[in-house]
Amino acid sequence: MDTLYATKVFVRIVEAGSLTKAVGSFDSTAPKVSGLLQALEYRPGCRRLQRTTRKISLSEDGRL
Repeated sequence: MDTLYATKVFVRIVEAGSLTKAVGSFDSTAPKVSGLLQALEYRPGCRRLQRTTRKISLSEDGRL
């Protein structure tokens, strides 16, 4: 996994407030972006985003 690219994707998701909106910023698909986010969260073993069906926000670990 390209950690730098995954981090850029993470930042864009937070800025956009939506995974779907963030996908438009990259030449990628929603499943690919979601997979990058999952891989980024898997390494340290913490959730960086709080997700609901309507909203994405940073978790405490994500803020750090």
